[in-house]
Amino acid sequence: MKSDNCSNNISISTELFNGAEFTDLSKDSAPLPNGPVHPPVDRPPTKAVGWKKKCASYVLALRPWSFSASLTPVALGSALAYRAEGRLDFIVLLACAVAVLAVHGAGNLVNTYYDFTKGIDHKKSDDRTLVDQILEPQDVVRFGMVLYTLGCVCAACLYFLSKLKLEQMALIYFGGLSGSFLYTGGIGFKYVALGDLVILITFGPLAVMFAHAVQVGSLSVTPLLYAVPLALNTEAILHSNNTRDMESDRQAGIVTLAILIGPTLSYVLYNLLVFFPYVIFCILATRYTISMALPLLTIPLAFSLERQFRSQNFTGIPQKTAKLNLFVGLFYLFGILLAPPGSLPKL
Repeated sequence: MKSDNCSNNISISTELFNGAEFTDLSKDSAPLPNGPVHPPVDRPPTKAVGWKKKCASYVLALRPWSFSASLTPVALGSALAYRAEGRLDFIVLLACAVAVLAVHGAGNLVNTYYDFTKGIDHKKSDDRTLVDQILEPQDVVRFGMVLYTLGCVCAACLYFLSKLKLEQMALIYFGGLSGSFLYTGGIGFKYVALGDLVILITFGPLAVMFAHAVQVGSLSVTPLLYAVPLALNTEAILHSNNTRDMESDRQAGIVTLAILIGPTLSYVLYNLLVFFPYVIFCILATRYTISMALPLLTIPLAFSLERQFRSQNFTGIPQKTAKLNLFVGLFYLFGILLAPPGSLPKL
């Protein structure tokens, strides 16, 4: 690993207990006799990381701002199951949410690890967990394994709690787990312009169908249809991130959809991903029930993001798009729950 190579280049490490600091010297920089120790010119002294800061770093490495992309599909699938069955098992809902969230968090850690080892992350990146040496690569690997294990344990619990057949549950769950890992690990779909497709499927139809299926005990096409507006909105998070990182990704030798279509079409695609769900909500509100107009309350935030994207000011835009995704998902959820019985198609 890269961290091992860094440690091999360090020959002397002096700990200053009073200042709780560690000063590393390269082998080309030796201390003067009876004189102070001088840090190397190209590497500033690093401070000891306390356990509180390290725990906070573990949380930040998970990128919790992106969790709306996994929690809102689970909530949507559960709401659809409630409208179809008239009941909801909250224990199943909790186990499903933890399973999906664990897989999502582990996928983020896999992304952190591989982006670092491939030299994609740098000092100006949003995710500097490994770049700033707050955590070591092996720490991220272990944490990812713990989360994948937690997800599998929750999936095993769902097998006993739900009436869904084992082969159907395994197909959906491990399909999502594979997608979260292969996004940057293994094949690395992100690096060959297929990452958008993986995210669109995994954190859209697949997550909604999983949450719905474990509640009702069978597979259905209905969740796939209702997942479309939320899936498009979720994909906007990734696309805004890839558009922002277009130049650094190109320099690192990887290919994303944003790089292939260029800045102008990336702007057009972002608008389609953000605003087309509102077209769907308008159709549902006018043809079926007015409660489906609730997500339209988030349009001002969507226009604010459009203006920021158009001005090519990408500071914090993935996080702001995730915030939009959360609000759209919540209002969409309320719209379904508040709809009169029998007013929504196939429910």
